Amino acid sequence: MKRAVFILSAFFAFVMAANAQGVTVGGTLDNFSLPDANGKTQSLNDMKGKNGAVLIFVSSQCPVVRGYNERMNQIAADYKARGVNVIGINSNATETPEQIKAHADATYKFPVLIDKGNVLADKLGATVTPEAFYIDAKNVLLYHGAIDNDRSGQNVTVKYLRTAFDSALSGKKVERTSANAFGCSIKRIGS
Repeated sequence: MKRAVFILSAFFAFVMAANAQGVTVGGTLDNFSLPDANGKTQSLNDMKGKNGAVLIFVSSQCPVVRGYNERMNQIAADYKARGVNVIGINSNATETPEQIKAHADATYKFPVLIDKGNVLADKLGATVTPEAFYIDAKNVLLYHGAIDNDRSGQNVTVKYLRTAFDSALSGKKVERTSANAFGCSIKRIGS
């Protein structure tokens, strides 16, 4: 009896953990709409490029994100012409719309959407900034995780996100579909 209870408990813990992860690689992200930093409502389907988009969770306060700002802008510039648009998502409850707008205007060469209430972060299972979610033209999640393997940018040896883009855009399977994202935790409501 104790063993059956243990197995049942383990099963429910596994199911709960799987559900907490949100959309998994190979799953489809439903279209969504969020306000941009200027207050205009934008939809994923209208913002993505002909070959998809990458949603990158950002923050105006996180030092790790600051270390990635130039690299994220370069990725946006390099892949826009290839039909993949970068979309920033700010889900931090501790950052005001005014702070987000000022930071986005001064820093990014791509749009930033405001995820008030952490709805999209929760749906995707995003936990840190920066954290990337690359979807194809049909909103299928192809890659989730770190942008590369070095927060300083000085010793990058693996470019996870660029490798995923290059594979998908050349018609090949994305071999590495995830890498542990690292950075500042997303500040959720009530935490």
